[in-house]
Amino acid sequence: MIVASVLFWAKTILAYQLDFSLGVEGTVQRILLWLNPLATTLLIFGLFLYVKKFKPALVVLFAVDSINTLILYLNILFYREFTDFVTIKSVLGFSKVSDGISGSSFALMSPHDVFYWLDIAAFLVGLLYVLTKKKTVQSQPIRKSAAVAVTALSILIFTINLAASEADRPQLLQRTFDRSYIVKYLGLDAFTVYDGIKSAQANSVRAHASSNGLEEVTDYTKEHYAAPDPKMFGIAKGRNVLVIHLESFQQFLIGMKVDGQEITPFLNSLYNDKQTLSFENFFHEVGQGKTSDAENMLETGTFGLPQGSLFTQLGSDNIFQGAPAILNQTAGYTSAVFHGNVGSFWNRDHVYKNLGYQNFFDRSYFDPEDESLGYGILDKDMLKESVGHLEHLQQPFYAKFITVTNHTPYYTDDKHFEFPSLNTGNNVVDDYVRTAHYLDESLQQFFTYLKASGLYDRSMIMIYGDHFGISDTNNKDLAKALGKDPNTWSEFDDAQMQRVPLMFHIPGYTNGGIQPQYGGEIDVLPTLLHLLGIDDKAYVHFGTDLFSPQHDQTVAFRNGDFVTPTFTELGGKTYDNQTGQLLESTAALTQEIKKDQQQVKKALSLSDKLNQENLLRFYTPQGFTPVEAKDYDYHKLDEKNSALETKKGVKSTSIFSQNGGQTTTDLYPPQ
Repeated sequence: MIVASVLFWAKTILAYQLDFSLGVEGTVQRILLWLNPLATTLLIFGLFLYVKKFKPALVVLFAVDSINTLILYLNILFYREFTDFVTIKSVLGFSKVSDGISGSSFALMSPHDVFYWLDIAAFLVGLLYVLTKKKTVQSQPIRKSAAVAVTALSILIFTINLAASEADRPQLLQRTFDRSYIVKYLGLDAFTVYDGIKSAQANSVRAHASSNGLEEVTDYTKEHYAAPDPKMFGIAKGRNVLVIHLESFQQFLIGMKVDGQEITPFLNSLYNDKQTLSFENFFHEVGQGKTSDAENMLETGTFGLPQGSLFTQLGSDNIFQGAPAILNQTAGYTSAVFHGNVGSFWNRDHVYKNLGYQNFFDRSYFDPEDESLGYGILDKDMLKESVGHLEHLQQPFYAKFITVTNHTPYYTDDKHFEFPSLNTGNNVVDDYVRTAHYLDESLQQFFTYLKASGLYDRSMIMIYGDHFGISDTNNKDLAKALGKDPNTWSEFDDAQMQRVPLMFHIPGYTNGGIQPQYGGEIDVLPTLLHLLGIDDKAYVHFGTDLFSPQHDQTVAFRNGDFVTPTFTELGGKTYDNQTGQLLESTAALTQEIKKDQQQVKKALSLSDKLNQENLLRFYTPQGFTPVEAKDYDYHKLDEKNSALETKKGVKSTSIFSQNGGQTTTDLYPPQ
């Protein structure tokens, strides 16, 4: 037991040092980091001592050692992808996520991972030898008092660990926004147990929720509401809305060059176009749900969950008041999503029905011969083939295109990705710019079709980046390409890297330009609705219109940190946005931070309350009809849309009908 415990402790420390970025500072935190695996390891592995017979005891020890190692390793892989730890909710939703993941898990592995499994392999060989040995193994059972003593010792160590942690980080277990603190202070096993308890409590709360909990939420959203700017309200009224979801696309790519070549020349031109309302201080606010969190915020105006993905955990059952249903019921919009991956990825095939999406064209609607890389078919193929379905939708429509090629681990080849890499030595960073350039070319081809078909002039195109492409663990390798020193790179720099693009391109509108105001993904839905001339006051949204004079420029991150136009608050540290240096505390600054922190905490907690308790089942705005998922069926969509064209006859507003019953797909430029 001692050997197994020491080896597992060593593996945990190895993970702490090489795979997790826990932000350890000071002697106390370093000591606690080395101490925290001991208590839970002794407690769990100590079960071995309570089994009197040696062979069964050995099987028990091997089982707990293997399970603990598996939990550790799954967290390592998860952290490399999400910069976060595995929660109960993310485990429960794993099957829905894994449907869309191909070989990317192998890309997350590292050569040093072999050290996490060497002892297990050796243990298995020894165990098989003992179990198959014909002679009885002579072994003296451990006294029960000794086993109890080990358990008591582990509890004592944990108590000391917890007391020291609370002294260094008061209210550690009450601050649940950032899971890394619990791992740093108490260890991964303690976090897993803590998360399990919190998840059970959350499930109980959801089961016993009532309409009484809604009043606090609606009071907040009404008070937080920002009236639209009259000059901006309705400037895109009646237009088609084309939403282009730029997978893993960060703001720093705009204007950046590699070997003198622009990475995204087409997006650069849109960003600087006077027909575009572009944002230079727009931040993603996703948590573990990443892409699905971004979609949730843009569709519903509510935050993702503190743990796991709202789409996978609650999306099948929750009541939503999302953009597809609002636009359909207020302005007669047809809604559709185009995505080159399987429909079950992020549980979209269920969530989209609850959002009120009438059409979902997933991988099954595209050419089975299309080449796939990573998370779905290549974007050029997806966008080109999408127009064959799009042209049969009744206008106006709200259509979202989810790109996937620019997704970690950024698979590339010389056939499709003719662009130089960054040559930092980190393949993730190097190939990121190549796939981003490919995405840019895909959009240029799509816009060429929009203009040729006449759809361009009748539409507003909204373009946004969903979340980071380069994780915090890889940012230092990117630093030199950004003109920064990797040795001085800090958590402030990581936070600034949460900027992603947001553009509203409105052909014919000439008062656009780069907008300086701060905002986040939570602000997109009210902004979009106001541009279309639809007031969102009756709906429960936690963001505010980016163009409103009352827009709230405090941007909340999912872990409770936040950024304002003047400073960035990260884990109790305040950085000046201009210098990146820590600000000296003053009475005025402390008061301002406290006010903003309370606002951020309130918004996140009330959004969580709304979603976790499914409170929208108790609230229906006047004129809104709750969505019934059973009304939607995503099979044979082309046949259904063609039948509707025939039924409407001359009243059909589809592109196909307006083109005299002729397809427009031949207007798409060659690949």
